[in-house]
Amino acid sequence: MSSLRVGIVGLPNAGKTTLFNALSRAGALVASYPFTTVEPNVGVVPVPDIRLAEVASLAECGRNVSATVRFVDIAGLVEGASKGEGLGNRFLANIREVDAVVHVVRAFEAGDVSHVEGSIDPVRDVELIETELRLADLEVLSRELTKARLAAKSGNRDCVGRVETLTGIEEAVSSDIIPDRAALAGALAQNAPDAGLLVLKPTLLVLNTGETGADGERFEREMREWAEPRGLPVLTVNAEIEAELAELEPEDAAEFEVEMGIEEESLARVVRAGYELLGLITFFSIDSGECRAWPVPAGSSASYAAGRIHTDFERGFVKAEIVHQEDFISCGCFSAARDAGALRLEGRDYIVQDGDVIHFKFAT
Repeated sequence: MSSLRVGIVGLPNAGKTTLFNALSRAGALVASYPFTTVEPNVGVVPVPDIRLAEVASLAECGRNVSATVRFVDIAGLVEGASKGEGLGNRFLANIREVDAVVHVVRAFEAGDVSHVEGSIDPVRDVELIETELRLADLEVLSRELTKARLAAKSGNRDCVGRVETLTGIEEAVSSDIIPDRAALAGALAQNAPDAGLLVLKPTLLVLNTGETGADGERFEREMREWAEPRGLPVLTVNAEIEAELAELEPEDAAEFEVEMGIEEESLARVVRAGYELLGLITFFSIDSGECRAWPVPAGSSASYAAGRIHTDFERGFVKAEIVHQEDFISCGCFSAARDAGALRLEGRDYIVQDGDVIHFKFAT
């Protein structure tokens, strides 16, 4: 698959662009007034994965290529966006184009950065955006149901079943707590593949904190209590500090991270959460002196994985030589892995595992 596309959304002045800069080191404009971001900022960043360098070194590859994530910093949303307020229509259109959403929620006080709602209240803010997404989605569902009901008048069972499914999705989207968003998204894809409901996008809540002490702890507790029944994961970051660290040389940044108790950079945490949201794993290919990381959905077959490299690999698939990354590292090379029985030949239906190192054999 191509780069994972992650949209960064939230109210104006929530710290979206600051987080974008921390993740992408892009140096996008940050200002204390709404709609600084009119056209989306886009940054393509490598996925941190220490395994890639280890495998490439042992395989004596002259080049290694990381998987990538395309972060999109989308214009801030305001109340009424579903009706076109602010930059609402553009905002909603940009969300429809991404695979997953990072929803930045403000949990910091700053006298020089106004809050569009006048006060700091993360749960209120996230509910405001959820409401706008639902309203936009309900309009889409209404149109889809109108078409489905017209088609169902013929008595076709498939059309009748489609009306029932879309009605169930409409009821779920209308509810305060949307049950099993992934299952609803799957049902939607089968019955209205072009609908692309916003509120069903895999979503990570990022609570953007500052040096807020007890208030920060309370905000985090309240956010987690709100998010848990909705099945939404929560990460807490100080985007301003991490954006400043992103401007330093790697050695200096690592030193400051230790001093400040930052165990892992935002990029690694956000990417990992994104992979989990989308059910992705990583396999490694080695070919012509190049080691490359590839993301694929968990449960993918070897032939499907081959097709991510090139369609010819999938069409002409013959077999795959596979050794798991841990076995490869412990053995030290391919020949030792083969002698130890860790290198296997698998067919097209083999289910790829996270960390597999694969060399595909195919017929032209």
